This record gives sequence, structure tokens and C-alpha cells, in this order.
Amino acid sequence: MKSISLYEEKGSVLNKIAPESKILYIVAALVIPYLIGSRWVSLGFIIASILLLLSAKVIRKTVPILGVSGFVLITVLLIQGLFRAGNVTPILSLGPVVFYKEGVNFALGIVINVLNILLSFCVLILTTKPSDMIENFVRKGFSPRFGYVFISIFQIIPQMTETMATITDAQRSRGMETEGNLFIRVKAFIPLISPVVMSSLINTKERALALEVRGFNSTIQKTFLNDEKKIPADKWIQLGMVVAIVAAIVFRIVLVVMYFM
Repeated sequence: MKSISLYEEKGSVLNKIAPESKILYIVAALVIPYLIGSRWVSLGFIIASILLLLSAKVIRKTVPILGVSGFVLITVLLIQGLFRAGNVTPILSLGPVVFYKEGVNFALGIVINVLNILLSFCVLILTTKPSDMIENFVRKGFSPRFGYVFISIFQIIPQMTETMATITDAQRSRGMETEGNLFIRVKAFIPLISPVVMSSLINTKERALALEVRGFNSTIQKTFLNDEKKIPADKWIQLGMVVAIVAAIVFRIVLVVMYFM
């Protein structure tokens, strides 16, 4: 079944790394720069994320994601550079338009943080199959019911899209006009709502019955069809992330203690 997931199998090492390792990387990328309080750390994680995405051959798929947020980030940069309270040091003048150092510096901090967040999450979502991630969590005690609901979210929209395409083809074969101006398209779309909704409800019921027949609610310990996805280096990656986060926490505590001494 199709999925709305952005995952793409490229056979890279990053595809084979356990989801938990990538989630710990995201935590480290978000927490460590905040604790240390340095933009250079965020820039370091941005570069690391770009290199990881390049090695996984999925860097092109980040372009639409960054493009959507890029417009907002440029707007933030313009507004803060021009109108932020406390702007006193001009750095660029374009006729009557003046950009100030304080506003641009503040906006750059926002841009760097947002890029760090987006790219670190891209490392996870572009190289991790959702079903593998949930399956690993279920192995570690995550509720199978919540896991099933989570996976269903990625499948319900493609399923409804395929159903709508099938019903549209059937209606077209019966002579219904489905192409033309906006009014014709809306007129053709309204009769499709009821069959699509009913079909989705029937599919949901059939899934529930199939799961019940297969002992989904059984309390007996379950086995898994697929092997757990991880490599020997995973434990070292996870250990390294945990050590880095702990070191950043200790560094922050030392800074606070020195400040109040």
C-alpha cells in the first residue's frame, strides 16, 4: 500500500541505522546548541545534517521542505532587520530602506535554529521507513494499538485518493462529465464524497475484523515478521549522542554556577 511518508530507500548506511539513533541525533541537535548557547554549534549540526543527507542521496528531497519555510525565513529577516525594536546600527542602505545590525543578527539566530530543526528532522523522516520505526518501538514496549493508528495515518490519504480515482473512472465510463471548468469539476466531485466515505468505513471495518482474527488483542507475546533494523555501530552512535547531551548539560550547569559565584 502507498504511503504519504517521505521515506526513500537508497540502500545507504543511513537507511540501515536504527530509528532510535536518528531520534537521539535530533534531540542532540536541538538540545546541545541551546545548552551551550552558541550559533556555531547549531551551524555544526546543520553541516553534519547536510553531509548525512548527501551520503544518503536524499538531499534533493529537502529542497521542497526548505523552499516552503524559506519564504517565511526571508520575511522574518526583512521584518527584523528593518523594524525590530532596538535597531540602532545601520549595516545596509537601499535608498530609504535601512537594515540594522541588531535586527539582522536576531533574525539570523532564528534562521539558523529553524534550519537546524528542519535538517535534523529530515535525517529521520527521509531515511526511516515509518513502519520500521513503529515496529522497533513496539519491540521496546510501545503499545501496538497506538502503533497501528500511527501507521494508518500514513496510509489513509493514499487509500482514499486511489478509491476516488477508481470511482471517478467508473463514473466517467457511465457518461458523467468530470473534466472542464471549475463548476463542472465541483459538480462532479460532490457525488463522489458519499462513495469515498462509505468505502473508507468499509475498509476500516474489514481491517478491524482481519486484525481481530489474527489475534491483535491477544495478550500473548507477539513475534515480528521483519528483523529489527540496526547495525553494530548503533550502540556507539547512541552512546555518543547521550554522552554529548550529558556533557552539554554539565557545561550549562558550570556556566550557571560560575555566573552566580
